[in-house]
Amino acid sequence: MPPVLATVRLVNAVFYAHHGVMEEEHKIGGRYEVDVCMDLDVTEAAESDDLSKTVDYEQVYRIAKGVVMGNSSYLIERLAHRIGGAVLEASPRVQRVEVTVRKPNPPVNGPVERAEVSVRLAR
Repeated sequence: MPPVLATVRLVNAVFYAHHGVMEEEHKIGGRYEVDVCMDLDVTEAAESDDLSKTVDYEQVYRIAKGVVMGNSSYLIERLAHRIGGAVLEASPRVQRVEVTVRKPNPPVNGPVERAEVSVRLAR
């Protein structure tokens, strides 16, 4: 039987945190939205219905929350990279992870819905 390849997604986890290049962003804080997209072989999980044979998205949420709510960063690139690295470290079944971090209404000189970055990491 061929392997069962899957993409598991955690979409739009929302946090209020204090990141950004501008001093005001660190003082006032803002909304951050995170997507985590993970590629893995779920053959064993599909056959056994066993959570330990796949990725636990509750754990992935805790990782994202810990990074975003943790130490302040200037760049959303850093947040996305740290989340992706921590997911790969904590979830050995994940072969590839893509993390998107969005910052709604970024402080730019004009109307912008959001700034966003996606980072891809693989084993």
